[in-house]
Amino acid sequence: MSEQFKKLVAHCKEYGFVFQSSEVYDGLSAVYDYGPYGVELKNNIKEYWWKAMVHNHENIVGIDSAIFMHPKTWKASGHVDAFNDPLVDNKDSKKRYRADQLIEGYAEKIEAKIQKDVDKAKKKFGDDFDEAQFRSTNGRIIDRQKKIDHAINTMNEYLGAENMEGLKALIEELEIACPESGSRNWTDVRQFNLMFSTQLGNVAGEEGKLYLRPETAQGIFVNFLNVQKTSRQKLPFGIAQIGKAFRNEIVARQFIFRMREFEQMEMQFFVRPGTQKEWFEKWKEARLAWHKAIGSPAEKLKWHEHENLAHYADAAVDIEFQFPFGFRELEGIHSRTNFDLTSHQELSGRKIQYFDPELNENYVPYVVETSIGLDRMFLAMMTNSLREETVPDASGKESTRVVLKLHPVLAPVKCAVLPLVKNKPELTAKAKEVFNSVKFAFNCQYDEKDAIGRRYRRQDAIGTPYCITVDFESLEDNMVTIRDRDSLKQERVSVEEAKAMVMKGIDMSVLFA
Repeated sequence: MSEQFKKLVAHCKEYGFVFQSSEVYDGLSAVYDYGPYGVELKNNIKEYWWKAMVHNHENIVGIDSAIFMHPKTWKASGHVDAFNDPLVDNKDSKKRYRADQLIEGYAEKIEAKIQKDVDKAKKKFGDDFDEAQFRSTNGRIIDRQKKIDHAINTMNEYLGAENMEGLKALIEELEIACPESGSRNWTDVRQFNLMFSTQLGNVAGEEGKLYLRPETAQGIFVNFLNVQKTSRQKLPFGIAQIGKAFRNEIVARQFIFRMREFEQMEMQFFVRPGTQKEWFEKWKEARLAWHKAIGSPAEKLKWHEHENLAHYADAAVDIEFQFPFGFRELEGIHSRTNFDLTSHQELSGRKIQYFDPELNENYVPYVVETSIGLDRMFLAMMTNSLREETVPDASGKESTRVVLKLHPVLAPVKCAVLPLVKNKPELTAKAKEVFNSVKFAFNCQYDEKDAIGRRYRRQDAIGTPYCITVDFESLEDNMVTIRDRDSLKQERVSVEEAKAMVMKGIDMSVLFA
């Protein structure tokens, strides 16, 4: 774990964003709880997604489907037979791994060496450096890239063919060692189904078997006709949902990036067959713009085209974000064809079709999906926002502050009201009066503990974009000082003006302009 990532994880716990679940019992692996500020940030991300996806589109509506679904749902979707990861154990360390992640880790180590050479050359040649030319002409980089391509291409070929023997042979060929023990003594690779199963009531056996849903999408598909008829939608239209999903990950790691219980924000957009590629491109563009609007820099986002398509897709791409441990999937955009609706139609024996009045015919619509992990988005925002800065303190000397530069729209607390000192009853009374006058407009916090400088630092660390300070002059002129988190600019204004400034700064509609 990198130093940057360690600091981020520690910050999340220290300031009440994320806690290890059941920590008093030494925790539960890969399960986390969101603290007071974490739940606010999470809810703000959900609101931003929901408004962008549902409220800003006349032809997209939302639902909230149940976590438990009829077991035939997962037979039709392919999850019972095909929702597997390749599992391998190291015989010496007794540690369990995903075979594909071991091979990807091998490729990432080589890519890190390539990047090191690129960075050295960039430093040496400065503005004259042409990275693309350097990568395509440097012999050592070319050889290393060939090793990466061989490993990834061969892995994808074996995964597509479900060739577990080939995957083990590739791990041995690449001389991949167990990260824990350094041993290369591996078991055979075998398939591992990721669904959690439980039972219905007291009925044991296959008849009473239920699954915790591994994705939220199927709740949308089985409700297609219910939603289409009750909301009187015409194609193209979408159904959106935010909800919990559960996957029995072999190796859950990297903090909240890969968990066994997580939350998804998904939208299934139903279109006329033959138009799916056009809509696929439109949603790619729209989703990337959504990420950039909230402050994710272009250089931290990149596309990853799927070479090994899922059984239901005819096109798939990921938006990857640069986390402290490298570029990883943040959101997927998939053209799912008509696989899901057709499968549910066949297994249920009921028609799940749309009557197109323009074509005067019934057909099963095609689907373009956008799917983003809420927890990953949370981690991306924390990664992008957490900074250490040298700034002047109250006395004019330079000091270091830890600041969470979240977009004000996402900030857990929008504004803090602070009396200059706490041991003056008339000052705290005035500060509480100001707090009570603004607290219904946005999430606001009152804080009188410690010196004013420390209180500013505490608000910086939780990402509060504005602080309103009440001083002795405020008792006379009803003016307050509003401080901007990012610029550190302080301005003396009336209480109503301060409230208006905060409202303007946290206005989500600006992001949709």
